[in-house]
This record gives sequence, structure tokens and C-alpha cells, in this order.
Amino acid sequence: MIGAECLLRTLWNHGIDTCFMNPGTSEMQFVAALDRVPEMRAVLCLFEGVCSGAADGYARMLGRPAATLLHLGPGLANGISNLHNARKARSPVVNIVGQHSTAHLRYDAPLTSDIEGLARTVSGCVRTLEEPGRMGEAAAAIVRAACGPPGQVATLIIPADFSWSEAGDPLAASASAELPAPSADRVREAARVLMSGEPAGFLMAGSAVLDAGRAAAAGLAAGTGARVFFSRYAARMTCGGGRFTPRRLAYFPEAAETMLAGLKHLILVESPPPVSFFGYPGRRSYLAPEDCILHELAPIGANGAMALQALAEECGVQAAPMPMPTAPGARPEGAGLTAEMIGYTLAGLLPEGSIISDEMVSSSEAILRQLAAAATFDHLPVTGGSIGQGLPVAVGAALACPDRKVVALEADGSGMYTLQALWTAAREQLEIVVVILANRRYRILDIEMQRTGAGAMGQRANSMVDLSRPDLNWVQLAQGMGVPATRASTAAEFTAQFRMAIDHGGPVVIEAVLS
Repeated sequence: MIGAECLLRTLWNHGIDTCFMNPGTSEMQFVAALDRVPEMRAVLCLFEGVCSGAADGYARMLGRPAATLLHLGPGLANGISNLHNARKARSPVVNIVGQHSTAHLRYDAPLTSDIEGLARTVSGCVRTLEEPGRMGEAAAAIVRAACGPPGQVATLIIPADFSWSEAGDPLAASASAELPAPSADRVREAARVLMSGEPAGFLMAGSAVLDAGRAAAAGLAAGTGARVFFSRYAARMTCGGGRFTPRRLAYFPEAAETMLAGLKHLILVESPPPVSFFGYPGRRSYLAPEDCILHELAPIGANGAMALQALAEECGVQAAPMPMPTAPGARPEGAGLTAEMIGYTLAGLLPEGSIISDEMVSSSEAILRQLAAAATFDHLPVTGGSIGQGLPVAVGAALACPDRKVVALEADGSGMYTLQALWTAAREQLEIVVVILANRRYRILDIEMQRTGAGAMGQRANSMVDLSRPDLNWVQLAQGMGVPATRASTAAEFTAQFRMAIDHGGPVVIEAVLS
């Protein structure tokens, strides 16, 4: 069996059934092998950042990796932005990158580059295949590395001649690593802290923010008075449906510091310590009070939900029952289309079990406040801050969960980074409703201009955050990618269009022009 087929069959044997790809000449053997391995679903993306972002969204929803297939160093470079977000999300991604044939490397051809060096910036494991006969072993090892725990990007670089050379048989699946059991010492230490009477809180991510961990945290909050916070950058959060809803740590440091003020102890559950997104003049980066002591109940890659359940048992409290669904908030006033109005509409119309891919940036808080009253949904937020994740993550989530509606809430500026994802959504007829929040600006930079002490924004500076002259036309952009689209500029228009989009089969774009 040649190397390309051996690779695909080994990946399939290890549970990988989807590959997001943008191949080139060095990967043609893998493309040809797809017809001999029909079990592998191949999804063509028109930009490598869509491949990597889709693999991230797929992994966040299923907890297991998809593969990417990228072309040499420049193809990998195009995908690095969303591989960075996947790294921060701790998503398992099997990242396959083609390399020139071994005999051709000596000539420093135009596309020759340091692929390993590029890959190490976002990968927890990087390996270049040494000989074709080790293809199966290397593919199996890279899957194990990606799955962790914790999940990570694992990159396998394959010289082109090894893909057409004899490689032997594919490897059968091997046993997967199990999450470590909670540490009894850490559980007892956390229980001591909670019973001390001193103000304590939890900062949670990973499995801790899904239903089992959330229920245990609700019981601990009720039984001990501890405050519970979600890490802002947790990769996936189950929300709505009347669930106990911890506060999500605020984006700006002043608000986050206020939320954590007074705590003497902060218990970390699959979360790093809280730090601000950026550094600002005259402000410290660490967000917890200076005298707050950190305690790690479950490190990153452990089973935080199980650790919280063990802690609840140690403290003698029960997992709290789910409260009744939250009543919808008051309808925002006015006919204009605001972020608050969009959130209000979504809260009433979002189907049960939806998935929200969130890259709203400046509109995020206003919309998410309203969604506390929505039906149950999974929230996939920004994790690494690298712009252009929202649309590709939605594509990956829709392929992972084809029976669920995906809603991508996307800012107009960041949407332009990976709008090619719309083409893949159209080709695959994915159940995605894309809401483009069009304010014609990089609005978050209006705020950051003042926060960084850069002063008032002059005419030339303003032109660098202004997205007009010309306005982006998302209706035409979407239609050019094969996706039907509408534009809403009033609350009534948006409500009607969103209702129709939810009932529509396949992808739809709504350009929501904010007042």
C-alpha cells in the first residue's frame, strides 16, 4: 500500500472521519487516495484558515479530532491564525502538511520553507516523517498526541515521495489515554478552603463548564457561598434552558477586577489564572486581588467535572437542580436595530440545542445578556483572539452536528478574514444562519484607542478603523459564495428574516445593519 492510502486508512482506524483540506501538488497522492478510502469525508476549503478553524469547531463539539491537509509552508502559514485559536481552545487537531520530495529539498525551490519552525508556533507535537515505511506508526502517534490529554494541535509533515512510495499496512487503533482521576489531596485542600469561611470563588473552563460540572458547581455555590465564574476563553459552554449560569469573566480588566474583588481564595478548575487580554498603561495584568491565593483543583487536561463532583461530596453538598428557565428581559425600546434587540430576538427564536459560534467582539456582552433566557444552546466563543474564527468554527460545528442549527454571530470586520467559509457552507449545504453585525467599523478599536492612552482619534487615525468608503455589501458577498442573503436595518425586519432563516434548509446570511 502506498503512503497516502496508508495515512488515510490509519487515520480512519483511529477515529478520524473528516479532513478539511486545501491541497497542492505535494498532496496530490492523498487527493487521489480519497477514492480508495471512501470512508474519509473530504471537505474542500478555499483558504487554509477555514480548514484550521473548521477543524477547531469540529473538535470543540465532538471532543475528537478532524484532520487538516495543508500545502507546504505557505499553506500552513495561511492556517496558523486559526490553529492558534485551536491551541488556546485545547482542541485536538491532526494537522497534516505536505513537504517537497526529499530529493527536491536540496534545490531551495520557491515554496521551500522551514515547515517545522512554523508548525512549532501552534503545535504541541511536530514530526516530520523519516521514511515511508513508518507512515502508519507516525500517523497513529500524531493522533495520540493530538488527543492528549489535554487536546492540542499535532502536526505531521510528509515528504511528497513518501506518499507515493510503498508504506506497508495501516496501523489498527490503539487504546486512548484516559483523563486522570481527581487528586484526593487537591479535593481536600479545596474543601478546607471552602469551609474556612474566607471569601472563595471558582474559575472554570474545559469539562467543568458543561452540564455535570456546572451542576456540581451550583451545589457548591449554594452550600458554601462560593462565587462561580466561567473563564472567558473556555472553548465550549452549555448555556440557556434555565441552567445555573455562572458569570463569565469580563473582557475589560476594570470590570473583571470588580467581579473578583474581595476574594481571598480562587480555585482553578481546568483554567489558567485570570489575566487581561491586553496590557494597559498603569494597570497590572493579573486580575485577581493581590492577596488572593490560587488553588488548582483540576489542572488543564484533567476531568474538572469529576473533580467538582468529588469536591461536592467532600463538602457534603448535593448537585443543585436546574432552576426554572429565566423569563425574557424587557423588550428593548425603539424600532432601530441594536445589539440588545438582536439578543432579544435570538432569545425568543433560537431552536433548542442550537450552537452559537461567537465572534461578535464589541456587541458580545449586550447580546449574551439577553440569551440567558434562550433555549439550551452551546456557546463557542473566541479563545485565542486571532481574528477570523467565527465562520470557520461554525462550518466545523455544523459538520460535527448536522442535526443541530448553528448560528454564527459575526462582526463585519472580522468576518472578512475568512468569508471563504461561506462557500464551503454552501457546497456542503450546512445548517448555518450567519448574522453579520454590521457597524461599518472596527468598533472595539474605538474603545481601545482611549484605553491604551493613544488619545483622541484624528481624521487619518479614524480612517484606519472605518469600514466605509465603500461599505461592505454582505448580501452580495454571500450571494457570490452561493449563500442566499438578506439585509435588516430595523428590529421588525431582523425578526422576520431570522425566523425565515431558521426554517430555511442550508446556509443563510443576514446582514444586520446596527443603528
